[in-house]
Amino acid sequence: MDHLLQNDTPAIETESVELSVVVPIYNEEESVGPLITRIREALEHFDKSWELILIDDGSTDATLLNARKALGDPALRLKIVELQRNFGQTAAMQAGIDTAVGRLIATLDGDLQNDPKDIPAMVKAIEERELDLLVGWRKNRQDGLLLRKIPSWCANYLIGKITSVKLHDYGCSLKVYQASIIKQVKLMGEMHRFIPAWVAGVVPSSRIGEMPVTHHARQHGTSKYGISRTFRVILDLLSVLFFMRYKARPGHFFGSMGLAAGAISVLILFYLAVSKFLFGNDIGGRPMLIVGVMMFLSSVQLITTGILAEMMARLYSGENDTPPYIIRKTFERSTDA
Repeated sequence: MDHLLQNDTPAIETESVELSVVVPIYNEEESVGPLITRIREALEHFDKSWELILIDDGSTDATLLNARKALGDPALRLKIVELQRNFGQTAAMQAGIDTAVGRLIATLDGDLQNDPKDIPAMVKAIEERELDLLVGWRKNRQDGLLLRKIPSWCANYLIGKITSVKLHDYGCSLKVYQASIIKQVKLMGEMHRFIPAWVAGVVPSSRIGEMPVTHHARQHGTSKYGISRTFRVILDLLSVLFFMRYKARPGHFFGSMGLAAGAISVLILFYLAVSKFLFGNDIGGRPMLIVGVMMFLSSVQLITTGILAEMMARLYSGENDTPPYIIRKTFERSTDA
C-alpha cells in the first residue's frame, strides 16, 4: 500500500536510480505545480529510472502545500525536503545533492525559466562526451538587459579569467553531474554560481562541458535576485580564487605578501641608514621612516598569520562535516512489496 514517509522513516528502494532531479524552491507557489507537471512530462519517455527531489527553502507562502499535492501521484517518485528556515539557494542545492541517490544528478531552478525537456539530451550528452559536469548555456536568455544580462556577462567573464574554466554561462542552474563527483564538493555561502570552478578542483577542466539550453521568461512571481548580486559575485570570486589556489597552503598567500612588505621595508630602512650614518642627515622626522617601520611590522604580522593559517589548515584538514542546512521534515512516496 502506498503511504507517505516523514522525518526519520527510511524509504524502501526497490530499484537503483539512474537520475535524480534536484530543484530548490523558495516562494514559488504558482510555479511549483506546473514545474512538477513539466518535469514529469519531459521524463515520461526517459528510458532510465529517475526521482524528483524538491527542496523547500523555508518558503513562507503555499509552495510546500502545493508541492505536497503531487505526493499522491503513484507514477512519480517524489521526495520533498522541507528546510527549517530560508538558508539560501546554495544550501538548498547541497541538501538536494545529499538526498539524491541517482548515479547522475540534474539541477534546475524552480521558477519555470529552465526547461526540463533539455534534461534527457543533457544526460545523453554527458554520457557520450564522458564528462563529469555538463552546464547549460542560456544562449537566448529571456531576461532584462540592464539588470540581468549585462551583470551576468561581466560575472561570466571575470569567473572565466580567474578560474581558467571557460564557460559562457556560469549562472545557469540547469546542470547535470556525475553524482560521485559533485558529492565530493561541499557547497557553502552563495557559491552555487561557482560550481564549475569547485568541480574543477577535483577533476580536470577538460571533463567540464556545456551545451545550449532553452530559457523562458519568468511567468509567475518575482526574481529573488537583483543588481546587488553583482557585488556579491565579486566578493565570492575572491574567496574562490583563494580556496582554489591556496586552500592547502594558505601560508604561501600570506607569506608572499609578508615577504614583499619585508623587502620594501628593508630597502627603505637601508636607504635611511646610509643617509644617517654616511651623510649625517637627520631622519627622525621623515615620513619614510614611519613607512619603513610600518612595512616591517606588516611583514612580521603577515608571515605570522600565514604560519597560523598553515597550522589551522593542517589541524582542520578533515573539515567540519556539519551540513549548511537543517531539515525539518522529509515527505516521500514509497511502495511496499
